[in-house]
Amino acid sequence: MKPPARLQALITEGLIDSVSRQLKSGKEADVYVVRRGDDTFAAKVYKEAHKRNFRQAVDYTENRKVRNSRQARAMAKGTRFGREQQEAAWQSAEVDALYRLAAAGVRVPRPLNFHDGVLLMELVADAAGDAAPRLNDLPFNAEDAQRHHATLVREVVRMLCAGVVHGDLSEFNILLAADGPVIIDLPQAVDAAGNNHAPRMLMRDVDNLRRFFGQWAPALRGTLYGPEIWSLYAAGLLAPDTPLTGRYERQPGAVDLSELLREIEDARLEESARLLRMGG
Repeated sequence: MKPPARLQALITEGLIDSVSRQLKSGKEADVYVVRRGDDTFAAKVYKEAHKRNFRQAVDYTENRKVRNSRQARAMAKGTRFGREQQEAAWQSAEVDALYRLAAAGVRVPRPLNFHDGVLLMELVADAAGDAAPRLNDLPFNAEDAQRHHATLVREVVRMLCAGVVHGDLSEFNILLAADGPVIIDLPQAVDAAGNNHAPRMLMRDVDNLRRFFGQWAPALRGTLYGPEIWSLYAAGLLAPDTPLTGRYERQPGAVDLSELLREIEDARLEESARLLRMGG
């Protein structure tokens, strides 16, 4: 196929030899299968800044660092330069998260290069060597659902121990490779210690896993891994191999995480309503 302009730039730079096909088209980026020599990779081409809706990204970008005050002011004002810098920061967040998580042993695509808005990374493959399917495209039996759920909860823990919360984890951004689930799509990843919304996001991520796999393994529906994981993390007791029970009981004097989630969500909805009234 004829390479898109930004992939043609990678060919010119000698980073890839050819583009085989488009793998996925999304709101934020398009993904292509590319080749270099005998190797096959995935190339994620981020869409231009003006095609992105950053109003939905406020919670995710809280406390993200920018290089200088000029960039910060421009981003706050929403100028064209500011939107370009916001787009660059959004892309860099995914690249940084992938390198950080891969180094921590988390099951994510191995990043290889980032050039001019294109992320070159490992192509996650199934047993036949083809691009791995997303979980939402697959049926499971109870045993496999339990097994994959346990694997992914452990990956969430490993991510949190590396200081990262995915922020949008669901069956739509997990691939099933030949050797198990692989987590993808991390531009909205947040710093666990620096973002006030991190507890809510982590518990939503874990709840999405519980809900999805609970379709085939009903015993998972009553589990409370999210509050358990966050309470251990907040207490400094969480490690990648910390035993989990799926149960959570509020300790005397401890923060009620369920109530905290409700308060955070109520505040968010109130702020959204206020902004809507101001805009109207």
